[in-house]
Amino acid sequence: MAEIVSIEKAVSLVKPGSSLMGDGFLGVSAPIKLFEGLRDAGTKDLTLIQAVMSFPMEEHDVDILAVNKQLKKIICAHAGTSREITKQYFANEIEIEFIPMGTLSECIRAAGAGLGGVLTPVGVGTMQEESHDKVTRNGKEYLLYDPIEADVAFIKANKADKAGNLYCHGTSKTLTLEMALAAKIVIAEVEEIVEIGDIEPSDVYVPGMLVDYIVQGLTPAENVTYYKELWSRHNLLTEGDN
Repeated sequence: MAEIVSIEKAVSLVKPGSSLMGDGFLGVSAPIKLFEGLRDAGTKDLTLIQAVMSFPMEEHDVDILAVNKQLKKIICAHAGTSREITKQYFANEIEIEFIPMGTLSECIRAAGAGLGGVLTPVGVGTMQEESHDKVTRNGKEYLLYDPIEADVAFIKANKADKAGNLYCHGTSKTLTLEMALAAKIVIAEVEEIVEIGDIEPSDVYVPGMLVDYIVQGLTPAENVTYYKELWSRHNLLTEGDN
């Protein structure tokens, strides 16, 4: 059964040199409080595995780990929304391994499923050939990508019950389940913690057997306030949005 712990306890499980999967896509399903806690802990030399970095107008969310110089490598599909990461990359201060977004998702899924790799035509004829074996099957060329696993995954859910079962709404699912399957330690940041039975079995997106720890993140109201203030700072809200 998953254990409910503090942010400080959760981030202490990320050790220097660890690989870390980060949930979230431009702010959607981002475990904001876990990233802030990890920044405060100052743990360094991390390899971050995340499809896309945060909202592009301001360094917040996962980008704060780069600002604090805690990342040595990123495995991602796109990093250009972070000015800090872009700056460090061109200054050779951080390594970035770029993998096409759908392929990255499949590599994470393959790790969780115990598969030996992902065979895909995506990347054939591009720079991806420099770092992946080319295989010909039935007269067609493919690239072989290794599975991607991690020491720790920070995932996000709308609700968790006290057994660790997670409910995720709509597009907030992102790579939540895939990361929960592919990491050795899974820490779920949730908006609300409820009693066992309060989440309908058919609504469980990530079963509790995959979740090791639960932390209380921003509540639904706090989440709305966080993003309204963020978008307002950059004049991205219309009058109706307020």
